[in-house]
Amino acid sequence: MPPPPGPGDRQVNGLPETEEEWDQRLDLALTWNQGPGAESILVRAKGMAPPAPSLATSSPILHGEFGSYPAPGPRFTLTLTPQALHIQRLRPKPEARPRGGLVSLSEVSGCCTLRSRSPSDSAAYFCIYTYPRARRGARRRATRTFRADGAAAYEENRAEAQRWAATLTCLLRGLPLPKDGEITLEMLPRPPRLLLLVNPFGGRGLAWQWCKSHVLPMIAEAGLSFNLIQTERQNHARELVQGLSLSEWDAIITLSGDGLLYEVLNGLLARPDWKEAVKKPVGILPCGSGNALAGAVNQHGGFASVIGLDLLLNCSLLLCRGGSRPLDLLSVTLASGSRCFSFLSVAWGFVSDVDIQTERFRALGSARFTLGTVLGLATLHTYRGRLSYLPATGEPASPKPGSTHNLPRAKSELTLTPEPAPPATHSPLHRSVSDLPLPLPVLASPGSPEPLPVLSLNSGCPELAGDWGGAEDAPLSPDPLLPSPPCSPRAVLSPITKNPPEMPAPPGHLPPCPDGPEIAPSGGPPDHLLPPLDAPLPTGWVTMEEDFVLMLAILPSHLGADLVAVPHARFDDGLVHLCWVRGGISRANLLRIFLAMDRGSHFGLGCPQLGYAAVRAFRLEPLTPRGVLTVDGEMVEYGPVQAQVHPGLGTLLTGPPGLLGPEP
Repeated sequence: MPPPPGPGDRQVNGLPETEEEWDQRLDLALTWNQGPGAESILVRAKGMAPPAPSLATSSPILHGEFGSYPAPGPRFTLTLTPQALHIQRLRPKPEARPRGGLVSLSEVSGCCTLRSRSPSDSAAYFCIYTYPRARRGARRRATRTFRADGAAAYEENRAEAQRWAATLTCLLRGLPLPKDGEITLEMLPRPPRLLLLVNPFGGRGLAWQWCKSHVLPMIAEAGLSFNLIQTERQNHARELVQGLSLSEWDAIITLSGDGLLYEVLNGLLARPDWKEAVKKPVGILPCGSGNALAGAVNQHGGFASVIGLDLLLNCSLLLCRGGSRPLDLLSVTLASGSRCFSFLSVAWGFVSDVDIQTERFRALGSARFTLGTVLGLATLHTYRGRLSYLPATGEPASPKPGSTHNLPRAKSELTLTPEPAPPATHSPLHRSVSDLPLPLPVLASPGSPEPLPVLSLNSGCPELAGDWGGAEDAPLSPDPLLPSPPCSPRAVLSPITKNPPEMPAPPGHLPPCPDGPEIAPSGGPPDHLLPPLDAPLPTGWVTMEEDFVLMLAILPSHLGADLVAVPHARFDDGLVHLCWVRGGISRANLLRIFLAMDRGSHFGLGCPQLGYAAVRAFRLEPLTPRGVLTVDGEMVEYGPVQAQVHPGLGTLLTGPPGLLGPEP
């Protein structure tokens, strides 16, 4: 069995890796294991990576022969590359066209090692958890277990299984492999600690069920630790993050639509320590009706456009892989002078009308927007207004027509490194929820091709209570040196209290706006590009006064899970993408624009009423007495509004970029 290649031999992105490059990647990985006092870092990779090699031609890292489980007869050769695990059957006879013989790492959530409880079995077992696409496109959970039995002694077989599991874990999490090719489980960093915030009423009430049935099992398979809190009311998440001891978690994940993440980010920026707090990585797992940011994350990961449960599974896989990007945030000043922060969009006209008027149709899920678009076209309105913006220098005046997939990538990539382990004591809030790690439920996804094992707790160590291999096979138990496979729960996660204690508002906290979400106080960076809202604009700004059908200022690429508003937008491009539609457009042409957003090709339609500008700041002054303004899909007070982008102010968990391009 050839050893893994070292520096100079192993290739990264198709190019030989130098000693200096290897040292840099090793230093990054070692920050995961630093003790208290070490600082969490985000390392910016320089330049854009060249295209990665195809799955079939990547350089091998590990190669070996394994037996099968539960059937004892078949033999396989496994070859692990940076992009995939190749499986070739040797016995009873090699397959000319092996089915399932190429497992892309983008479909793998995690792995573990197992051992038999039979004293006479000297083999060790290597198990991987995968989510391949079925023929109809939906992902289905599948496990593959292989028997390491090349040596007579169990310890040697165990070391081999652990070597494969540790190497695969490094590849999944983007960690560098050692120079000498030898890796042990003790070298692996501790898994990140996640705070999960779940809106149990999101996604037509399916958010909590999807969380239990799909998200928690996948997180358990990845070996991640977490605490889970169910939100109880509007702005509950904002209140929570304002009072948290953030050092106890490495990231905050929301399971809902875009609204819950809006609360989290504004809560972080309302803290006295907002400069450090806003850098806490945040992530989103889509369980709501509006999943625009998740759609952009899905595209960044190289997956095909999907909605619903498929989008949730894709984003969960990306979360298990780790990796983050800087996230631009938009500081929005409203007519009253209050300020809030947006990660998604500011909308006026048709888009905001549809968003707010379809609130009563939330039970329809994402279909509410389709219904709202049809109703909006039937009663199309125009709005008089004055739109001013500060153009971004050196940026194209409009997107290239027809550009959909081969989008420019960001000039930097980040790798998430967990913060050092906190002291043993926890904040009162943390103790009231649960201690880390939580026992995780073992729940199968509907239609899984093979059942999950039923695990029970035996003296604190999970063991297999069911029988995988028939009456004559001894069941397996997890190897104690690797993160255990998912265990069955012994307690209810984060129960909701009927009368939660009231949290005192921090100094300077403003009351919520009666027409929309709570507005952030004066925390956050100053808006150096914006004069006061009632003051004249400086030179260099462009102003137009028109009848508008809609105005949309958007940061990421997606307006919805399957609506690509600005195909070339990136999370950290430092731009506000300003789109507008002037009055005089026909209903048919407006419908064509929204239909073309499914592919991001609407700028190629040549519609004269459709306008676009890449800007750093803008001001909108509605000249009609009535209308609707929304920030990240939430209604705010109506009147003049202005905003500027703050590049890379936040940090977003995105998973690794899809260097191989979107799936077919």
